[in-house]
Amino acid sequence: MMDGVATDSSTPSSEKPRRTRRTRMTGAERRQQLLEIGRTLFAAKGFEATSVEEIAAKAGVSKPVVYEHFGGKEGLYAVVVDREMRRLLDMVTGSLTAGHPRELCEQAAFALLDYIEEYTDGFRILVRDSPIPQSTGSFASLISDIATQVEDILGREFKSRGFDPKLAPLYAQALVGMVALTGQWWLDVRRPKKAEVAAHLVNLAWHGLDGLEPKPRLIGHRKN
Repeated sequence: MMDGVATDSSTPSSEKPRRTRRTRMTGAERRQQLLEIGRTLFAAKGFEATSVEEIAAKAGVSKPVVYEHFGGKEGLYAVVVDREMRRLLDMVTGSLTAGHPRELCEQAAFALLDYIEEYTDGFRILVRDSPIPQSTGSFASLISDIATQVEDILGREFKSRGFDPKLAPLYAQALVGMVALTGQWWLDVRRPKKAEVAAHLVNLAWHGLDGLEPKPRLIGHRKN
Protein backbone atom coordinates (compact mmCIF):
# COMPACT_ATOMS: atom_id res chain seq x y z
CA MET A 1 0.00 0.00 0.00
CA MET A 2 1.45 3.37 -0.96
CA ASP A 3 -0.37 6.72 -0.45
CA GLY A 4 -3.61 4.79 -0.35
CA VAL A 5 -3.01 3.23 -3.77
CA ALA A 6 -2.44 -0.48 -4.12
CA THR A 7 0.37 -1.60 -6.35
CA ASP A 8 0.81 -5.03 -7.83
CA SER A 9 4.48 -5.79 -8.11
CA SER A 10 3.66 -9.18 -9.55
CA THR A 11 2.47 -7.72 -12.90
CA PRO A 12 4.84 -9.03 -15.57
CA SER A 13 6.81 -6.35 -17.34
CA SER A 14 5.67 -7.81 -20.67
CA GLU A 15 2.11 -6.70 -19.88
CA LYS A 16 3.05 -3.08 -19.33
CA PRO A 17 2.09 -0.75 -22.19
CA ARG A 18 4.93 -0.04 -24.56
CA ARG A 19 5.59 3.19 -26.39
CA THR A 20 5.77 2.88 -30.14
CA ARG A 21 8.92 4.37 -31.48
CA ARG A 22 8.44 6.58 -34.52
CA THR A 23 11.16 6.19 -37.11
CA ARG A 24 12.63 9.56 -37.90
CA MET A 25 12.93 10.26 -41.62
CA THR A 26 16.13 11.53 -43.15
CA GLY A 27 16.02 14.85 -44.97
CA ALA A 28 16.01 13.07 -48.34
CA GLU A 29 13.19 10.74 -47.28
CA ARG A 30 11.09 13.63 -45.98
CA ARG A 31 11.64 15.57 -49.21
CA GLN A 32 10.55 12.58 -51.28
CA GLN A 33 7.47 12.10 -49.08
CA LEU A 34 6.45 15.73 -49.54
CA LEU A 35 6.95 15.45 -53.30
CA GLU A 36 4.71 12.39 -53.51
CA ILE A 37 2.01 13.98 -51.36
CA GLY A 38 2.19 17.25 -53.30
CA ARG A 39 2.02 15.37 -56.61
CA THR A 40 -1.14 13.55 -55.53
CA LEU A 41 -2.86 16.70 -54.24
CA PHE A 42 -1.90 18.88 -57.22
CA ALA A 43 -3.24 16.22 -59.59
CA ALA A 44 -6.52 15.86 -57.72
CA LYS A 45 -7.20 19.50 -56.80
CA GLY A 46 -4.92 21.72 -58.85
CA PHE A 47 -2.34 24.22 -57.64
CA GLU A 48 -4.70 26.91 -56.33
CA ALA A 49 -6.94 24.56 -54.33
CA THR A 50 -4.00 22.83 -52.63
CA SER A 51 -2.65 24.46 -49.46
CA VAL A 52 0.61 24.15 -47.55
CA GLU A 53 -1.46 23.25 -44.48
CA GLU A 54 -3.00 20.28 -46.29
CA ILE A 55 0.36 19.09 -47.59
CA ALA A 56 1.88 19.32 -44.11
CA ALA A 57 -1.09 17.56 -42.49
CA LYS A 58 -0.92 14.65 -44.96
CA ALA A 59 2.79 14.30 -44.21
CA GLY A 60 2.27 14.53 -40.44
CA VAL A 61 4.59 17.53 -40.13
CA SER A 62 4.28 21.23 -39.42
CA LYS A 63 4.13 23.90 -42.13
CA PRO A 64 7.70 25.11 -41.50
CA VAL A 65 8.99 21.69 -42.63
CA VAL A 66 7.45 22.24 -46.08
CA TYR A 67 8.98 25.72 -46.26
CA GLU A 68 12.33 24.35 -45.13
CA HIS A 69 12.49 21.89 -48.03
CA PHE A 70 10.85 23.85 -50.85
CA GLY A 71 10.39 27.46 -49.74
CA GLY A 72 6.62 27.09 -50.04
CA LYS A 73 3.91 25.61 -52.24
CA GLU A 74 5.30 27.22 -55.40
CA GLY A 75 8.70 25.61 -54.92
CA LEU A 76 7.20 22.18 -54.30
CA TYR A 77 4.98 22.50 -57.37
CA ALA A 78 7.92 23.55 -59.55
CA VAL A 79 9.96 20.50 -58.56
CA VAL A 80 6.98 18.17 -59.16
CA VAL A 81 6.39 19.59 -62.64
CA ASP A 82 10.06 19.56 -63.61
CA ARG A 83 10.37 15.91 -62.60
CA GLU A 84 7.29 14.88 -64.56
CA MET A 85 8.37 16.76 -67.68
CA ARG A 86 11.80 15.14 -67.62
CA ARG A 87 10.25 11.72 -67.04
CA LEU A 88 7.90 12.06 -70.02
CA LEU A 89 10.61 13.43 -72.31
CA ASP A 90 12.96 10.60 -71.32
CA MET A 91 10.28 7.96 -71.93
CA VAL A 92 9.45 9.27 -75.41
CA THR A 93 12.96 9.96 -76.64
CA GLY A 94 14.24 6.71 -75.12
CA SER A 95 11.58 4.74 -76.98
CA LEU A 96 12.68 5.85 -80.46
CA THR A 97 14.95 2.92 -81.24
CA ALA A 98 13.59 1.20 -84.35
CA GLY A 99 14.83 1.99 -87.83
CA HIS A 100 11.54 1.81 -89.75
CA PRO A 101 9.58 5.09 -89.66
CA ARG A 102 6.23 3.37 -89.07
CA GLU A 103 7.56 1.48 -86.05
CA LEU A 104 9.03 4.73 -84.75
CA CYS A 105 5.52 6.24 -84.89
CA GLU A 106 4.25 3.26 -82.91
CA GLN A 107 6.99 3.63 -80.32
CA ALA A 108 6.29 7.33 -79.83
CA ALA A 109 2.54 6.71 -79.46
CA PHE A 110 3.08 3.88 -76.97
CA ALA A 111 5.57 5.94 -74.95
CA LEU A 112 3.06 8.73 -74.34
CA LEU A 113 0.22 6.32 -73.61
CA ASP A 114 2.48 4.33 -71.27
CA TYR A 115 3.29 7.51 -69.36
CA ILE A 116 -0.39 8.43 -69.07
CA GLU A 117 -1.21 4.93 -67.81
CA GLU A 118 1.71 4.62 -65.35
CA TYR A 119 1.97 8.25 -64.20
CA THR A 120 -1.61 9.47 -64.46
CA ASP A 121 -1.21 12.05 -61.68
CA GLY A 122 1.86 13.47 -63.38
CA PHE A 123 0.09 13.85 -66.73
CA ARG A 124 -2.90 15.55 -65.09
CA ILE A 125 -0.53 18.10 -63.60
CA LEU A 126 1.32 18.67 -66.87
CA VAL A 127 -1.75 19.31 -69.01
CA ARG A 128 -3.05 21.95 -66.61
CA ASP A 129 -1.95 25.52 -67.23
CA SER A 130 0.93 26.13 -64.84
CA PRO A 131 0.36 29.13 -62.55
CA ILE A 132 4.09 29.71 -62.12
CA PRO A 133 7.09 29.73 -64.51
CA GLN A 134 8.93 26.42 -64.87
CA SER A 135 12.63 25.93 -65.51
CA THR A 136 11.75 23.21 -68.01
CA GLY A 137 9.04 25.28 -69.70
CA SER A 138 5.38 24.39 -70.29
CA PHE A 139 3.64 21.28 -71.57
CA ALA A 140 3.54 22.93 -75.00
CA SER A 141 7.31 23.43 -74.92
CA LEU A 142 7.76 19.82 -73.83
CA ILE A 143 5.72 18.63 -76.81
CA SER A 144 7.89 20.87 -78.98
CA ASP A 145 11.02 19.19 -77.56
CA ILE A 146 9.62 15.77 -78.40
CA ALA A 147 8.70 16.98 -81.90
CA THR A 148 12.32 18.02 -82.40
CA GLN A 149 13.34 14.40 -81.84
CA VAL A 150 10.81 13.26 -84.44
CA GLU A 151 11.83 16.06 -86.82
CA ASP A 152 15.18 14.44 -87.66
CA ILE A 153 13.48 11.15 -88.47
CA LEU A 154 10.92 12.81 -90.73
CA GLY A 155 13.62 14.90 -92.38
CA ARG A 156 15.45 11.79 -93.51
CA GLU A 157 12.21 10.20 -94.70
CA PHE A 158 11.22 13.34 -96.63
CA LYS A 159 14.61 13.52 -98.30
CA SER A 160 14.46 9.88 -99.41
CA ARG A 161 11.02 10.50 -100.97
CA GLY A 162 12.04 13.69 -102.74
CA PHE A 163 10.04 15.99 -100.44
CA ASP A 164 11.34 19.24 -99.03
CA PRO A 165 13.07 18.32 -95.71
CA LYS A 166 12.58 21.91 -94.52
CA LEU A 167 8.93 21.02 -93.96
CA ALA A 168 9.84 18.23 -91.51
CA PRO A 169 9.47 20.50 -88.41
CA LEU A 170 5.88 21.38 -89.41
CA TYR A 171 4.91 17.74 -89.85
CA ALA A 172 6.70 16.71 -86.66
CA GLN A 173 4.70 19.25 -84.64
CA ALA A 174 1.47 18.06 -86.28
CA LEU A 175 2.15 14.37 -85.58
CA VAL A 176 3.29 14.80 -81.98
CA GLY A 177 0.46 17.26 -81.29
CA MET A 178 -2.06 14.73 -82.60
CA VAL A 179 -0.74 12.05 -80.25
CA ALA A 180 -0.62 14.44 -77.27
CA LEU A 181 -4.20 15.66 -77.73
CA THR A 182 -5.46 12.11 -78.19
CA GLY A 183 -3.62 11.21 -74.99
CA GLN A 184 -5.43 13.97 -73.10
CA TRP A 185 -8.75 12.57 -74.31
CA TRP A 186 -7.77 8.98 -73.45
CA LEU A 187 -6.67 10.08 -69.96
CA ASP A 188 -10.28 10.01 -68.75
CA VAL A 189 -12.13 7.65 -71.09
CA ARG A 190 -9.51 4.84 -71.20
CA ARG A 191 -11.39 3.27 -74.11
CA PRO A 192 -10.45 1.63 -76.36
CA LYS A 193 -7.42 -0.22 -74.97
CA LYS A 194 -3.97 1.35 -75.19
CA ALA A 195 -2.71 -0.86 -78.02
CA GLU A 196 -5.81 -0.14 -80.08
CA VAL A 197 -5.45 3.61 -79.54
CA ALA A 198 -1.81 3.41 -80.64
CA ALA A 199 -2.79 1.40 -83.73
CA HIS A 200 -5.41 3.97 -84.77
CA LEU A 201 -3.02 6.87 -84.23
CA VAL A 202 -0.36 5.24 -86.36
CA ASN A 203 -2.98 4.26 -88.95
CA LEU A 204 -3.93 7.90 -89.45
CA ALA A 205 -0.36 9.19 -89.28
CA TRP A 206 1.23 6.53 -91.48
CA HIS A 207 -1.36 6.25 -94.21
CA GLY A 208 -1.56 10.02 -94.30
CA LEU A 209 2.21 10.16 -94.77
CA ASP A 210 2.14 7.24 -97.20
CA GLY A 211 -0.14 9.15 -99.57
CA LEU A 212 1.53 12.50 -98.96
CA GLU A 213 1.58 14.96 -101.85
CA PRO A 214 4.94 16.68 -102.44
CA LYS A 215 3.07 19.94 -103.05
CA PRO A 216 -0.34 19.78 -101.34
CA ARG A 217 -3.08 21.93 -102.85
CA LEU A 218 -6.28 23.41 -101.53
CA ILE A 219 -9.56 22.51 -103.22
CA GLY A 220 -11.83 25.00 -101.43
CA HIS A 221 -12.56 28.58 -102.50
CA ARG A 222 -9.99 30.03 -100.11
CA LYS A 223 -6.49 29.93 -101.58
CA ASN A 224 -4.55 32.16 -99.17
